[in-house]
Amino acid sequence: MANILKKLYNADKRELKRFEKIADQVESYADQMAALSDEELQAKTPEFRSRIEKGESLDDLLPEAFAVSREASKRVLGLYPFHVQILGGIALHRGNIAEMMTGEGKTLTATMPVYLNALSGKGVHVVTVNEYLSRRDETEMGQLYRWLGLTVGLNVSTMSPEEKREAYACDVTYSTNSELGFDYLRDNMVVYKEQMVQRPLNYAIIDEVDSILIDEARTPLIISGEAEQANADYIRADRFVKKLVEDKSDNDADDDEDHGDYKIDWPTKTISLTRTGIQKACDHFGLKNLYDVENQKLVHHIDQALRANYIMLKDIDYVVQDGEVLIVDSFTGRVMEGRRYSDGLHQAIEAKEGVKIQEESQTQATITYQNYFRMYQKLSGMTGTAKTEEEEFREIYNMEVITIPTNRPVIRQDMPDLLYPTLDSKFKAVVDEIKERHAKGQPILVGTVSIESSERLSHMLDKEHIPHAVLNAKNHAKEAAIIMNAGQRGAVTIATNMAGRGTDIKLGPGVKELGGLAVIGTERHEYRR
Repeated sequence: MANILKKLYNADKRELKRFEKIADQVESYADQMAALSDEELQAKTPEFRSRIEKGESLDDLLPEAFAVSREASKRVLGLYPFHVQILGGIALHRGNIAEMMTGEGKTLTATMPVYLNALSGKGVHVVTVNEYLSRRDETEMGQLYRWLGLTVGLNVSTMSPEEKREAYACDVTYSTNSELGFDYLRDNMVVYKEQMVQRPLNYAIIDEVDSILIDEARTPLIISGEAEQANADYIRADRFVKKLVEDKSDNDADDDEDHGDYKIDWPTKTISLTRTGIQKACDHFGLKNLYDVENQKLVHHIDQALRANYIMLKDIDYVVQDGEVLIVDSFTGRVMEGRRYSDGLHQAIEAKEGVKIQEESQTQATITYQNYFRMYQKLSGMTGTAKTEEEEFREIYNMEVITIPTNRPVIRQDMPDLLYPTLDSKFKAVVDEIKERHAKGQPILVGTVSIESSERLSHMLDKEHIPHAVLNAKNHAKEAAIIMNAGQRGAVTIATNMAGRGTDIKLGPGVKELGGLAVIGTERHEYRR
């Protein structure tokens, strides 16, 4: 085991050594680029494009193109990429994953390989986990690419096919992973080639790559069409299952007796009727045998009603807003607009919550993120946490994880976990910690896993008269404003895991002296990251 780790570590070091030489070449052009006027620097883009036409490769152009991008960043954005950011940019251009710690400037790092690869005219997709980040990066970094003579597009769910086609025709396109996948599915359902919106998939840089390519890799994207409707059946099944009681007895118990009407296996999230439950169903619906072929539909509705009532949890798996059941993404904590559970589960939840039951759907096209992103000619990504999944990235996507050193030594203090015997004692301790730090004026970010936990903590802070902001799936529309203020003196922010992904928290004046931003995690997440 030690030898394998040593090998991997040395491979990382060898790769970084190679990158160091290229980065030195990039930096050797710094004075030359700084001496150019704005017009001369902007003229480099058409010059590079004509050199590509004459047969030069992107690798040949890399040192010079990166140097142009750096100098342009300084003039347009007021930011000048450090040496370690150049290393990250090279890793991205090579189709690898740049593991860079939080706060090391991944967004700026990506500008260099985006510029270089966009010169080919085949299109570069910059992929973010949500539309807020796509819009933010397109607005901020788009200035740089436009200044350098490239076209920049933003692809969001509200666009028409014509607007999407225009966005995809740009040199650089910002989009979310889900929108890219759905556009691909829709393109495969059109009748005429002219109706397609995407070009051949060339190069993608994925922000928070572990979240998209590992956590959500097997998530199927599904386009559905309307199927026949059976609202009354959902309501009948729902009324029946609401009368049932759970069998909480041990599965390994020797007695053959049932102690309830249904059993839940939480690790696999499966639920089934016991013999008592089956008998109750027969009595309720006036049947001899529930599992006769002609009762298949009813059995399906009962199964989905059981899942809806006893496994799908309100404010954790879904929320009800304006008389509508909306899915909450378990990875980001965000409401997934326009998404619905398939196979009648969504209708069963609507029956459970007593809201209008919407049309049932059937699958017309589907693909997983894993299969979609493997179709790109070249794929790369950035994250602060990829090393633990190194093997998966190598085996599934043929991508290496390159750990980029930090620009300065890390000064963040990571404290050990504290364990509490009860939930009440834990949350009380969290509130005490917040009170103490808030009294000094130190800004605090509190991480929770579910909406339920975030609201519980919010009520406790209200009782203590501590002003705070809550960021969860119920109010993610205010996310930008909440996050902008999270680093200000005296700010207290409670967030589900949606908030951390890719959003910058800038410290307000005087906060550094108070110890910076205090981050309190209220529980361990499902994934180590």
